[in-house]
Amino acid sequence: MLPLLTYHWLTGAGWSGFSALVVSGVWPVVDTVVYLIWHRRIDEFAVITLIFLALTLVVTVIGPHSSHLLLVKDSAVTGLFGVVCLASLAARRPLMFYFGRKFGTDGSKEGLARWQGLWDEYEGFRRMIRLITLVWGVGYVVEAVTRIGLSYLLPTQAMIGVNAVLGYGFPAALIAWTVAYGKKARARGARRQAEAGAGEARVGVG
Repeated sequence: MLPLLTYHWLTGAGWSGFSALVVSGVWPVVDTVVYLIWHRRIDEFAVITLIFLALTLVVTVIGPHSSHLLLVKDSAVTGLFGVVCLASLAARRPLMFYFGRKFGTDGSKEGLARWQGLWDEYEGFRRMIRLITLVWGVGYVVEAVTRIGLSYLLPTQAMIGVNAVLGYGFPAALIAWTVAYGKKARARGARRQAEAGAGEARVGVG
């Protein structure tokens, strides 16, 4: 909402569409800086966020000064995040392992060790993290392609609103799916452990 309000206010004050779009894109940077100041530490999540913000800044500065092309480039950067997710599936640990460690633990040594232990000991956990990475990767690629397509169909002001909706709504939908899938996966794992324990008890009695 803030990027959209900023864009409308600046264009109403006589700014060009490109300049207003650049300034309205400062809000994600502000959000990241506030996060870093509040937590006073840089982790993998913060590093990835800063890298993509830097990429956005670079393509904005060196690219053609067109508001339409700026919208396309912003969408391409989010699509790149999806590609990185998919590429990380070939690595030792996929990207969502680090995101999960960021948001699934309290950041303490014990919490981090527990998260690492889940990865080392349980194939089901590794499969869950890889599937989440796959879904986020494909999702962001599809979202980027959709935004790029819409940027050629909609006027700039309308596209600013669409970007605001997708920019917050799409991650929210992915997070909701991830939480729901994680709960189901944990429930299945607990059920299997209970069934295995019951089987061992029957063997012992026999």
